[in-house]
Amino acid sequence: MLGAPTPAPAATATATTADEGFRALERRYVLEFLRRNPTANTYLGGIGLDPSLAEADGRLRDHSKAALEAEDRWLATMEKEFQAAGDLKTPALRIDREVALAQIRFLLHQHQVRHYQERALDTYVDEPSRAVDFTLQGMTVSGTRIGTPEEWRRLAARLRSVGPYFKTAQENLAMGIASGRTPDVRMLVRNGLTATEAGVPYFETKFPGIAAVNISDEPLLAEVREASRMAAAGYRDFHRYVATTFFDDPAKGEKGIKKAFAGDRYAMGEAEYDWAITHNLRLNTTAARLFDESWPIVQATRAKMVKLAREIGTRRKLALPADDDAAVRAVFAALGRDAPTTNDEMFKAYRTTCFRLIDGARRAGLFDIPTDYRLDIMETPEPLRVSIMAAYYPAPPFKASGVGHFYMTPTDQKHQKANFHEMADLCAHEAFPGHDWHYKTMTRFKDDISPLRWLTPGGVEDSSSMWADSMAVEGWGVYAEGLMAEPLGDSPHGLLTPEEHLYVLRGIHFRDLRVRVDTGMHIGRLSYDDVVELLANGPTFLTGSCRDRKASPEQRSACERGEQGAARYARSPTQAITYRLGKEAIEAMRQEVGGDHAKLQRFHLAYMRQGTIPPGYFRDELLRELR
Repeated sequence: MLGAPTPAPAATATATTADEGFRALERRYVLEFLRRNPTANTYLGGIGLDPSLAEADGRLRDHSKAALEAEDRWLATMEKEFQAAGDLKTPALRIDREVALAQIRFLLHQHQVRHYQERALDTYVDEPSRAVDFTLQGMTVSGTRIGTPEEWRRLAARLRSVGPYFKTAQENLAMGIASGRTPDVRMLVRNGLTATEAGVPYFETKFPGIAAVNISDEPLLAEVREASRMAAAGYRDFHRYVATTFFDDPAKGEKGIKKAFAGDRYAMGEAEYDWAITHNLRLNTTAARLFDESWPIVQATRAKMVKLAREIGTRRKLALPADDDAAVRAVFAALGRDAPTTNDEMFKAYRTTCFRLIDGARRAGLFDIPTDYRLDIMETPEPLRVSIMAAYYPAPPFKASGVGHFYMTPTDQKHQKANFHEMADLCAHEAFPGHDWHYKTMTRFKDDISPLRWLTPGGVEDSSSMWADSMAVEGWGVYAEGLMAEPLGDSPHGLLTPEEHLYVLRGIHFRDLRVRVDTGMHIGRLSYDDVVELLANGPTFLTGSCRDRKASPEQRSACERGEQGAARYARSPTQAITYRLGKEAIEAMRQEVGGDHAKLQRFHLAYMRQGTIPPGYFRDELLRELR
């Protein structure tokens, strides 16, 4: 009959209504998430999403028992609403729903099953300093100064909240003591003692200096200085709490721990590790399987290193021993002598190397790189140096202001400065085409990426984090290292020298080894000391024992680095495996797509426009689009 409605428009209207309703639900969830997670709000620049989120930049997260119980009730309500969302027609929205449900279930599991808030010492210690650093990073730039008066007042309010924040942390740790859930001794020393001690002079001296060069209004400067002094007092009081609660003699470090808190408490356990692999990282495997499959992969990369090291030795006319391990060590020793002598020279060389990679990739057509693309390398803030040698923190993606920070920790007499040949590997991972390029590309297309995919449930970067740096992000970083070394034209080592390629292989070998040690230590297949020795000897090709009191200085130095790595992986289970497994996921998708540089550019861009969630959430849809 003329004018009668047809089923197609009605179905389309229903689909549109369902999709629009989901977008409204998604936005409501994201805004409330950011209000409840002020540090993540600052990190992402939530004020750019909604001006009402400005007030969150003046707070720290409320970890109190009452606040977490209220949050869990809200999360349970959100879970029901996301489950009840209509028949979504847009593929991206279907992915978003799965991501939201995974985030919600992770947080409920974290609070109600693991009760992790009772032992998350590194989270409590790191959050205030990261919140301040993220604030500085996202401030409005005006000439040579950063920050508007409003931004500095919000930061002053945040600094004043440090003391009460640490009081809540003490209450939660006390509940953990009563329930038998306490931090591992290594976390107690590194985060509870060392990091809190470093926070005191930073907020007493250095931060007021930063404020002084950026604030011209004297009353405001006095307010910020006083707030910073209060933050320093908060760190000092929390340091005292940890020292007196958990230690008989804090000056002795691990040896001074009280008997009730001694012993290994780092292992996640096989069931929990498998839950995280499946639920958080979206992988169809188990910790035991990853452990068993890891060693042949480690050995294969090791063989590539031996082959390339011997080629370099021949070209450089080095007299290499017959033993392969000794030959690789000899090549590394020779290359290690070609190093900067000062921190200033080291930072300058890193900048030069990073821009060499950018220029080479632009000429090769690997990426469409704007002519105004720039980056810089900065010294790591003191309170974060206990856990960072090099790291990248992006500009807040939801805001128009702010810059990404590629942090490098200055070295001292105890730690040898990086030689010139190993710099390209770190540049490729942290800067270009790794994290800096990755985040700037995602930010350029942020309107195409749901804000939900940027969220960091549990924490931005600590042992509470769901994504544990994300397979998408760290996987891309390792993929970027290898990409720079892929054969290009008549260059068998791509944009790198053979020596630089050897260090790329060393980095890949290290990430291969991480899968072995992280799974092994958390499911009981390796002891902590086993992990230290594997991390000490694997990347260095040494063969000594870390238990040998007469070990050489070289072996002792390697064992010290191995212990630092073991402590990091003990603190954050599954974080270490995201590097290699993320790289493999990217390579598998790229292989399915195939093609020349034009197709490769298209694949890279399509991948980066998916956001920071693990590839398991979007792999099938991405491949469907590219086909």
